[in-house]
Amino acid sequence: MTPKCSFERRSYPPGDRGREKRFRRGRASDYLLQLREKQKARRIYGVMERQFSQYFQRATKRSGLTGANLLIILESRLDNVIYRLAMADSRAQARQLVQHGHVMLNGRKTNVPSALVSPGDVISVRPESTRRSYFKTLRQELDARQVPNWLSIDVQNLSAQVLSLPARENIDISLNEQLIVEYYSR
Repeated sequence: MTPKCSFERRSYPPGDRGREKRFRRGRASDYLLQLREKQKARRIYGVMERQFSQYFQRATKRSGLTGANLLIILESRLDNVIYRLAMADSRAQARQLVQHGHVMLNGRKTNVPSALVSPGDVISVRPESTRRSYFKTLRQELDARQVPNWLSIDVQNLSAQVLSLPARENIDISLNEQLIVEYYSR
């Protein structure tokens, strides 16, 4: 989260008198904590409400922990994988790269950032796009960047392969997924 995140920026109300004791708010309710955690996850991954709830429904149908399954589904979105491969500086930029048609999934051009990848999938930059200055400079910068162990990258060809789905331990986002599960279990 950035310092501008309104959820985590300050623990007191806004305004000149926000820090005064008589204007302090009471303890946050369980519902508020659950809602904030869900909204934080939505904002991190750039997902709208309906799509997020569909991901949650999909996560409940999988075996295992629902919260961990939800994070695994969110991490396996194509735009997030592009971000994790360090081909983009942010998830929004990765989404734009996919939407503008610069990315191929398993040899086919795709412009769907929400496409879910699975183990064995090959993600690459279109040959026509590699001539652009962005990808020329990216090729030089990729050597210094780290890639998660569930992905492998070929810097020269600007392609990558999904080795496996990420485990919860590999997801370095400070989210309490149990609060999200509790939110949807009301």
